[in-house]
Amino acid sequence: MKQFLIFVKKEWLHIWRDSRTLFILVWMPIVQIVLYGFALTNEVKNSTIAIFDQSKDAATTAISNEISASRYFKLVKNVHSYKEIEATFKQGKIRMAIVFPNNFSNDLLHSNHAQVQLIADASDPNTANTLTNYASSIISDYQQRLNNEQQLPYAINTQLRMLYNPELKGAYNFVPGVMALVLMLVCAMMTSIAIVKEKEMGTMEVILVSPLKPFLIIIAKTIPYLLVSVLNIASILLLSVYVLGVPITGNLWLLIWESILFTVTSLSVGILISNSAKTQQVAMFTSLMSLFLPTLLFSGFLFPVENMPLPLQVISNIVPAKWYYIIVKAVMIKGLGFSYVWKETLVLVGMTLLLLIISIRKFKTRLA
Repeated sequence: MKQFLIFVKKEWLHIWRDSRTLFILVWMPIVQIVLYGFALTNEVKNSTIAIFDQSKDAATTAISNEISASRYFKLVKNVHSYKEIEATFKQGKIRMAIVFPNNFSNDLLHSNHAQVQLIADASDPNTANTLTNYASSIISDYQQRLNNEQQLPYAINTQLRMLYNPELKGAYNFVPGVMALVLMLVCAMMTSIAIVKEKEMGTMEVILVSPLKPFLIIIAKTIPYLLVSVLNIASILLLSVYVLGVPITGNLWLLIWESILFTVTSLSVGILISNSAKTQQVAMFTSLMSLFLPTLLFSGFLFPVENMPLPLQVISNIVPAKWYYIIVKAVMIKGLGFSYVWKETLVLVGMTLLLLIISIRKFKTRLA
């Protein structure tokens, strides 16, 4: 029994002294619970909306105040025309717009009937359905209270309009997300073993004595993978259009070049991991664990980023897939041009340059 306890103590000391094992056993579950607890939720809240109030009477003001006071919505703008609504949707500033027609209170009091229009961005059909249901419920509650106070029944009908995806097909949301996930994982995992493989096989010495500078060695490593990734982009787009039925509404060449840019960013992430890892197993594990979950959680693909606490929203900004997901939805689904995605493009360019600079600095010209 004494020998058994000695072995138990030995294993305990091994775990306690190994910081990586201790992190996986203790801190990893804590981090995952916190992330999943805040990020994994079907509830939609803090969704940005705009209100177009053409009546501006007591009833529309009361409904507007109730909607904007709800934790589900965040009023960002009062618009004054349908053109302004369309422009605000294209800028990606809102997820839903509420339109009150002229003489809303007058129609409600005299004809006992009034109408409200809800316009939602249906490029994410689940969120659009949820938001319109939330707004309709708030309007129904107002109508119920009004009927309790009056002798005659009043009816407020909500007219729904779904932009960009009238049929509410789920593929319109999943295709951009899957594109970001597949390109990020495949590209990063392919290049994450590129340099460390040379070290394990003992061929890095041959590369280091070549006249090429570290920058050119890294570029030479990524070009073949870039060509393979271009084929992946083509196959993904063909399958999306002809199998899943998701049309490319915007400029095809803009979408292709943006996809190539994101591919280069993903390859840069893989090269950085490959420079830092000591074995191929570590490189593959690192690329899978450090990219798969952040891409799923923080890209806005499965869960709206605005639902998360502010610190997690800030963290999401360093996930390249988030910016590419926005670009694909804008170009492919909404049919927007470069003027609407230049900021996201600039972010990806900056990330790529930063990752390449760090990779070059971490590239060791000596093995010992």
